[in-house]
Amino acid sequence: MIADAATPARPQKKMLHPVAIMLLIMLFAMALTYMLDSGMFQRAGKLVVAGTYHVLPKERHLSDLLYSPPHGKSAAPASLVSTLAAIPKGLSQSADLIFMVMIIGGMFGIIRKSRAIDAGIDRLLEVTRGNVYWLTPLLMIALACGSTFLGLISEYLVLIPVVVLLAERLELPPLFGVGLVLIAAKIGYIASITNPLALNITQPLLALPALNGVGLRVFVFCLYLALGIGYMLFQVRKMNAARRSAGGHVAAPGREAAQRREGPAPARAAAGTRLAGRHLALLCVLGASIVALIYGVNRYNWHSKDLSTFYLAVAIVSALIAGLPLRDSCDAFLEGMKGMVLAGLLIGLAAAINIVLRDSMVLDTVIYKLSSLADGHSTTFAAQGMMFVEMILDVLVPSTSGKAAMSIPILGPIGQLAGIGKQSIVQAFLFGNGLTNMITPTSGMLLAFLAAGKVNLLEWLKFILPLFVLLAVLSLAIMAYAISVGY
Repeated sequence: MIADAATPARPQKKMLHPVAIMLLIMLFAMALTYMLDSGMFQRAGKLVVAGTYHVLPKERHLSDLLYSPPHGKSAAPASLVSTLAAIPKGLSQSADLIFMVMIIGGMFGIIRKSRAIDAGIDRLLEVTRGNVYWLTPLLMIALACGSTFLGLISEYLVLIPVVVLLAERLELPPLFGVGLVLIAAKIGYIASITNPLALNITQPLLALPALNGVGLRVFVFCLYLALGIGYMLFQVRKMNAARRSAGGHVAAPGREAAQRREGPAPARAAAGTRLAGRHLALLCVLGASIVALIYGVNRYNWHSKDLSTFYLAVAIVSALIAGLPLRDSCDAFLEGMKGMVLAGLLIGLAAAINIVLRDSMVLDTVIYKLSSLADGHSTTFAAQGMMFVEMILDVLVPSTSGKAAMSIPILGPIGQLAGIGKQSIVQAFLFGNGLTNMITPTSGMLLAFLAAGKVNLLEWLKFILPLFVLLAVLSLAIMAYAISVGY
């Protein structure tokens, strides 16, 4: 025992900082601008015109690696200076989204200061006896339905502080809360039964009516959601087993967990059985705001600026209901905003990567070269190749609507010439778009979710990769089935 006590503890290996990861990806994007030709398609509005790709002259000089001056009408690879300049451009380009994320943090700073969410979660856990095996499926089904039917995902960022606090009450790591929201939302996008963001561009481009081919997507939604829920519950068992082996407690009912943290039952029995009036009013405001948020986004097409205004209004109303002094409200708002600074920076860095590739005019070259993967092969292989093309494109263009506008006009005609049904082309797009978006570090929204939940990107990748691989293999099999039945 003396020897054990004298043995110094091994220092834990720290994961690479998410900002460092993004900077490394930016350097890789910069290298791509030297390795790939520059080129472009003609465009009709935002849509590319198939068959119009042409290579642009590009001068590559090692002397331009540090600073690349303008080359007249020719394209130019990115230099170190232009790559660094892309960072403030990316922050400026994403300013509306960044400010929205920070205002969400401020709003929740006020709500957390009121202790309304804490009280509400304690009450929820008391009613459900803290049964994570019931809470997880119910919450994931609700979130996945919002994504697959309405296209909700950025709206769920507002829920991350709530589910992370729920994980804390269940004595589970923040990874559980973030995973619960992200897996449900991403599966909703993979299936996209009526998701307007995924289908309002792809189906019209292929002259398909709404709800065409919905049967297969409903099947995919039910199957993948069941697998996602099962995976989350499996991870809960692992987390509990790890805590047990470390001498800790497993996830316990809400009241029992609170008692271990805060003392004997008599001291808090009254608080544990009902919500205070202010707490109940604040939770009602929060619930009503989520309904209003969904309505505003779908009915009035609210964007980041509108949402920021809405969140500011909710923050002010919450502070008034909570009865917080003005100084305390301001301090809580600023403290909440500080917690979202990393998320905002990561969103800007993700946009900077796209700027590096766009300004060097290699994005269209990537699309042109990738489209050859789905050309000239058997129908099944071509369909699966289209899925892989969309998965790769998702790293460079994480936006669902933006990727559809760039890829479907090219891959659609290729797929139809190969004998692929139009709905199979849509399904290949949905699989590729949804799968890679679970893991791509160039998705500003994914990084914002992780940063809001204080989950490291590498920690997330280690957690999600088994499910990602399983769903990718299943997606290939479903694509083969779709081709076999003429979907």
